[in-house]
Amino acid sequence: MLQITCPWCGLRAESEFSYGGEADIARPSDSEALSDEAWGDYLFMRKNTKGVHKEQWLHASGCRRWFNAERDTVTYQFIRTYPVGASGSGDTHGAD
Repeated sequence: MLQITCPWCGLRAESEFSYGGEADIARPSDSEALSDEAWGDYLFMRKNTKGVHKEQWLHASGCRRWFNAERDTVTYQFIRTYPVGASGSGDTHGAD
């Protein structure tokens, strides 16, 4: 079973978490001015990276807090996890 380190609760089973998609996607500041195509791109188009990728996760069966993770999509290995809003460097938790 895959294990994920919650920044607040520590190492837990994957079944306690919910995947939230790609991390660090900025919402357009003036969404009313976007064309339908541009809005659709914001909502649905993702990088689908092969290799190291930043993701959002929710500790749904634990503290119910969101956090970011860097994960290798080829090996499924979590490289680090960190709170949303943190820089992602230096304030991380080790590999799982």
